[in-house]
Amino acid sequence: MKTLKIFILALFATVAFFSCKKEYTIGGDLFKAQVNMTTYDYLKTNHAFDTLVMMIDKMQLKNEVNSSGTFFAVTNYSIHSYVALKKEQLGIIRNDENLTFTFDSLDFNSLKDSLRAYMFKDKITRDNLSQKGIYPKAQDGEYRLVQLRPTTDYTNNIFTTNPQYIYFTKVIPKVPGGPVPVDIDAVQLVDPRQLLSTLCQTTGIITTTGVLHVLSNSHTFTYFGDVNN
Repeated sequence: MKTLKIFILALFATVAFFSCKKEYTIGGDLFKAQVNMTTYDYLKTNHAFDTLVMMIDKMQLKNEVNSSGTFFAVTNYSIHSYVALKKEQLGIIRNDENLTFTFDSLDFNSLKDSLRAYMFKDKITRDNLSQKGIYPKAQDGEYRLVQLRPTTDYTNNIFTTNPQYIYFTKVIPKVPGGPVPVDIDAVQLVDPRQLLSTLCQTTGIITTTGVLHVLSNSHTFTYFGDVNN
């Protein structure tokens, strides 16, 4: 009986550990991951960003990435999804279902501002976020909503309050070509269908040059397919 009790306690501790660990990885910022390297160099150490690093190199934006206070990084999946959708679109336009279109087919010069849309001058951390959020201007000149959103994913009473995830949101016009809000108060009044939100799957990586957040693998680079492109 004593052995059984010890086993049950050990099992509970293991479940609790991995439940908490999930929060560390998905959206949470319960740790402060500080790395002694630049944002660009950190991206190069992680294979999840191999395609992103190639894109940065082809665009010659390494210095801009490192000079940004905050960078919301997209993973290989996000860029691969973008390439696949571009190929599908061009195949329809050209009526060529066998169209050859790869990552190297992209017009990297014209996509520079698309990548700048994920870069911000100021450092954005959980410490300066709330559920209302902030609405900073990205390096491409457009605004993005960055906010905390509570989750009810955890129902095992491990947390006394619901954890909050960081979301990165593009506000689109109510009608194509129409205006978008330029301040946070106006954002609160928009139709929820105007909000294209992406969960940050990893947050709070502090490099020697800024703050790095990582967007969910389900995010498509430039929001292609979600807005009129």
